This record gives sequence, C-alpha cells and structure tokens, in this order.
Amino acid sequence: QALNWLSAVQNSDGGWGDTIRSRSNISTSWLVLAAFHIAGAPDTSGLDRCKDYLDKNGGYRAVIARYGKDRTFSAPILSMLATADLCDWNECPALPFWMAAFPRQFFPYIGLRVVSYALPALIGVGLAIFEKSDQSKQPLAFLKRASISRVLRQLESITPESGGFLEAAPLTSFVAMNLINAGHAAHPVVQKNIAFLLRQQRTDGSWPIDEDLSVWLTTLSVQALGGGDEAVRDWILQQQSHAVHPFTGSAPGAWGWTWHSGSVPDADDTAGALMALSLLPPSNASTQAARAGEHWLLDLQNSDGGWPTFCRGWHDLPFDQSCPDLTAHALRALHKNKMDNTTGQAAIQRGLHYLERAQQPDGSWFPLWFGNEAAPDERNPVLGTSRVLCAWTDLGLTDAPSAQHGKAYLLQAQNTDGSWGGASGVAGSIEETALASEALGRFPDEPAIHTAYSRAIGWLCERIESGGLDSPAPIGLYFANLWYFERLYPAIFATAVLRQAIKRP
Repeated sequence: QALNWLSAVQNSDGGWGDTIRSRSNISTSWLVLAAFHIAGAPDTSGLDRCKDYLDKNGGYRAVIARYGKDRTFSAPILSMLATADLCDWNECPALPFWMAAFPRQFFPYIGLRVVSYALPALIGVGLAIFEKSDQSKQPLAFLKRASISRVLRQLESITPESGGFLEAAPLTSFVAMNLINAGHAAHPVVQKNIAFLLRQQRTDGSWPIDEDLSVWLTTLSVQALGGGDEAVRDWILQQQSHAVHPFTGSAPGAWGWTWHSGSVPDADDTAGALMALSLLPPSNASTQAARAGEHWLLDLQNSDGGWPTFCRGWHDLPFDQSCPDLTAHALRALHKNKMDNTTGQAAIQRGLHYLERAQQPDGSWFPLWFGNEAAPDERNPVLGTSRVLCAWTDLGLTDAPSAQHGKAYLLQAQNTDGSWGGASGVAGSIEETALASEALGRFPDEPAIHTAYSRAIGWLCERIESGGLDSPAPIGLYFANLWYFERLYPAIFATAVLRQAIKRP
C-alpha cells in the first residue's frame, strides 16, 4: 500500500516533496528511493527518473549540505541510505550517542549536533552509525560501548506510552530502524515504536507526519471564533501538564500540541492555551491553570529576551534558539492574562527589545515553525511579520517605530490581486492573506490600510467561494525543516479575519 501511494504522488521532475503539494527536494527523494530499495521493489521508470533527479541535484552529499551543522535530519537520512546500501555507513555523520548519558542540565553546553527534542535520534541513529561504521574500531571505542546500556535505559524511560516519539512517524521510524541496525530489534522501545507505526498508517497507504495537532488547532479555533463554552475550556485544562516531562525535563504547567502521550510542552502551544482560556468562561480551575502557564512561560524566557520552543538556554542550532513568532505569541499571552506584576512587566519589556533586535532591515520578521517553498531561502517573512505585529498592537504599541516599519513591509509585500504569499511576489494563499490582513486590520484606519485590507478581504471571499478552503498550503515546518499542510489552517485563519472585517467600519 505504501509503495503504491508513493508511486502515485511522484512529481513530474522525478523527485518527491514532503507533501503531495510540495516541490521535490533532495532529502525526501532519497528517502523514497531508499524505501523502495529496502522493500526489495524492482526498479521502474519512476525510480529511474528519481535517480536522474538526484544525480542532477548533487547526490547524497547534498543532504549534508542542506542541513549544515544540524545533524538532526541529515544523520537519520544517511543512515536510511546506508540501510538500503545506497551509501556506506562511514559516510554517515557521527552522532555522539554516549553524551546522552550526561545529566540533562549539561546538554546545552556539550555541543550536541541535534536539537533538544531529538534526543531519541541522537541515541538510536548514533548507536547504529557507531556499530556499523569504523567508529567501533577506533581508539577509546570501548568507553563509548560502555555507555550503551545506560543510554538505552534512558531511551526507554523517555519513550511515551503511545510508542511514538513526538507522536511523529518520521522520528519514530528512524529510531526503530536504527536500533534494529544496531542489533536491538527485540528491545521494548522498538516493539512500542513498531506498534505505533502500524496504528498510524492511513487507509490510502500513507502516514501522516504527526498524530494530530488537536490542542494547537483547538486554541487557535477559540481565538478565531472569539470564545467557546465550558466544555472547550475543560478539555483545554485537561491537556495541561502536571508533572516534570520525561523527554525535556520541562516543569509542570504547560501545554503541548496534542493530547497524546508523545506530545512535549512548548512555548507556542502554552501561549495559545493561555490566549484561549482568556476568551472562555472563567473558573477557579482555569485561573489557577493560567497562572501556572504564565510562570512556565516566564521561566522559559532566554537571556536574550526571546522565547525558544522547548528548552531554555539551548542556542547552538536554529530550532532551539529564540524566535520572533514564539516570542510575540508569549508576549500576547502574558499581556492578555494581565501579567502586570514587576516580574511580568520586566519579561514583556525584554521580549519587546528582543523583537526590535530581530527585525530585518526591510521591516519584516522571520518565523521559525512556518516557511514558504517559493520564497527566498524558503522563509516566510509575511507570516512572521503578521504574527509579530499582533503583539505590538495587542500591547497598544501601534505607533512604535518597529510596528510602523513592519506595517510598511506588509503593505509593500501585498500582491496586485490583493493576496499575500510568503514574501513579496510569491503567489498568495488563504492562510498568508488572512494572517497579513488580520494584522493590518489591527492598526488605525488610514487610506493605505483601508485599500490593502479591502482588496485582501475581497480576494479571500472569492477564493473561499471557489473552494479554496479545500487546498491548504504547505507552509508548516515540522522538526528539521520538514514541510506539512494542515487542512484547518485556511478555515481558522480566514474565520478570524472575516470576523474582524465584519466589525470594522
């Protein structure tokens, strides 16, 4: 089923993209070719076209170049190519799996080449590369081997009840595959991983990138609708963490993106939950939950004033650094919940200073967890700027120089048809147009705003009426620059701005 599905969604250039709406890329195309080889499928014209695509785009060495010093995805990809005999195990970047034996508080300082949430890959993939390559024959290899039993116990301790790391098929698959490569096929972690993967396959033969984004989508929907009932409030409260998380060591009081056990508390989902609770019927429980969430956010703030995703103090790799979109969301949540004590106000001011420093010369901000394949460097300054401007306007700072500069960027980035894409000149989507116009709609009315806003709302209405909600754009970035699209994003973002448009003069 899986091979048939892959064959059916191959792009015309011979490669594969991360989604059925994505451009071909070197990483996914190599993974697909490896999958066919591992499954023992015979070569076909489709695979021949894939090989031509890969040859034209730099071969497997281009995978390492794509990710640079971040080995979160490059090492697992090459380990799969080695499993398929498409490259030698000695070509795989080494991952220091033995470092996982260090106490967690040392992780930000010991130079790990994977991001904080990829500890299972560090262990599983690193162990396989060690066992299958010449590393196991090097001097002092016996010291690394001595750590294996300890790191495997640690891996077992952080394996969620569901068996899915981050509730994600890619990460879970890489870990299981490489533990098998390393001779641990019977290990309990592998058995739980395989059970998770079997449950996750869809009826069409494909796998989703993640189980779901239920908490994230619920809190966004509450904000788009302007509220909800007690049942929604109570469901969100049930998803708050109440213990130290075994994966990241995160303190209680936060939210992750889904209710399933593989979820990890993070800044964006915690801010989203706080924003939603402020719009829902109050209760003693929700007040206490909000206070705990606020303190969790405050404790996560980095020394540079910004907010990271999962772990404070990890700065080495991009997906662990402070970023503007998460910082803006955290500031909105703290402000919305009236975090007006001295500590809260100091944190908000530090966050605003971080946003001022993170602003690009053209007035834009880059987001971390969203992008656009057609934009320069695949970044999405329209979405990032839209998110940050909502913080400036929520805090009543529409006249601030940074806010005005960001507003000017959005105005000049609008397409002639009234839409926005990820950057100036990029074809528009419902998601990006809705977010940009909502951000501009928060500014006081003026001729330029009025014209841009009216054109955007007209474009949105036409696109929705012609069925555009059924074509979500692949603008989401999962771990390690892995693209996804979410079918509810167009509806949620459009609902928010259309409710705003009804209320505007």
